Amino acid sequence: MLLRLLAARLGSVDEAEDALHDLWLKLDTVTGGPIAEPIGYLCRMASNIAVDRRRRAARRTDRDTGWLQAQAGAGEQPDAERALIARERLDRVERTLAGLPDRVATAFRLYRFEDLPQKVIAERMGISISGVEKLLHRAYRRIHMQRPVSGGEKPQAGRLGSEEGQRDGR
Repeated sequence: MLLRLLAARLGSVDEAEDALHDLWLKLDTVTGGPIAEPIGYLCRMASNIAVDRRRRAARRTDRDTGWLQAQAGAGEQPDAERALIARERLDRVERTLAGLPDRVATAFRLYRFEDLPQKVIAERMGISISGVEKLLHRAYRRIHMQRPVSGGEKPQAGRLGSEEGQRDGR
């Protein structure tokens, strides 16, 4: 009876057998006194297990679909020119980071390359989260200053960058 119930709910005899096994394992852990309606209790447990399995399957499908959609297709792969430009940009960022103080470069690498949260970086470096934000701000500003613009000139420091430029002797 329970196997038929689960097969009807789940749409597969194999899935129903697995669910029935789960039901058996859950029954083994049930504690308490006698159950007034044992058949109703078993049917309700089987129904709940079927609902849980369907929800898990739906979440798994959504997750897998999302992952597949996030993957680049053959037509989305960068061509050789874009790949070269990306490598040049990364090299420029690496050269800029090499010229920064160690703490600034370390905070930037941990945040951008290792994808660590600012809180973890703060704990690792022994500073506050706002200290990490300031270090990242300095790194972003310097990287922005090194970015080439049309005409080959470097961008001018804005209101925020002028202070640092004076301190660094620019």
